[in-house]
Amino acid sequence: MGTALGQEKRVRLPQGEVRYFERGTGESVVFVHGLLVNAELWRSVVPDVADAGFRCLAPDWPLGSHSTPMAADADLTPPGQAKLIADFLEKLDLREVTLVANDTGGALTQLVMASHPERVARVVLTPSDCFECFFPPMFAYLPTLARVPGAMWLLGAAMRPRITHRLPITFGLLSKRPIAPEVVASYLDPMWRSAEIRRDLRKFLVGVHKRHTLTAARGLRDFDKPVLLAWAPEDRLFRISLAHRLADVLPRATVVEIHDSYTFVPEDQPAELVKHIIGFAGGVAD
Repeated sequence: MGTALGQEKRVRLPQGEVRYFERGTGESVVFVHGLLVNAELWRSVVPDVADAGFRCLAPDWPLGSHSTPMAADADLTPPGQAKLIADFLEKLDLREVTLVANDTGGALTQLVMASHPERVARVVLTPSDCFECFFPPMFAYLPTLARVPGAMWLLGAAMRPRITHRLPITFGLLSKRPIAPEVVASYLDPMWRSAEIRRDLRKFLVGVHKRHTLTAARGLRDFDKPVLLAWAPEDRLFRISLAHRLADVLPRATVVEIHDSYTFVPEDQPAELVKHIIGFAGGVAD
């Protein structure tokens, strides 16, 4: 796993150690995945973006599928995770960065745009939590569940059997097509095997609240940098109307539609997403 993403590296941040994969050279593109997935979400996107002349960095953010637990005192609430993303950019001295985000990672990226925009040059948001949709109704139970002792272990146990992977409460509404079993295993095994990973996940989930995305939305009015909203009209969790609402808030936003996809555009339509990233960020093939 991870070969398509490039070389595996690690960086020490105030919150703990973060594993990331790096491939290519040129202007930096940093990928931000969502809840209960990791950098493997971008495995079919990174190679072609890197070949187009970009330095692609795909971290495993601490959202429940990360391989290395964070420090016990790390702030992993949504604002804390946004600070972690900003700290990652600063630690590696990345400038004029293109952020590409999906799902929960899109919500965190909006918090970065509103509160830590200094190193960001442009943003690509695929279907993501935003406004009062953090989480969408189908997954709104998770912050409450996370407060129940032992619930994160039970959640991991319930999601592991392959027969559950296409259910609406797992990946069925996120990916239109089945995800390779070995990739799903990379998503779910860390939570299943590590109490510290479950602790990190719990810390994030109990902090999820729509006030964070609603506050960020007000701040987005001052984000005067290009934003591409590459949304899937068929997505049933994050309706395309949300993309148009974001476009109304953002000073320099464009909406493009990616068809035949649900939330996980990098899974369902990676080639189409690659085309939009390269065109938007101005990549030129060697």
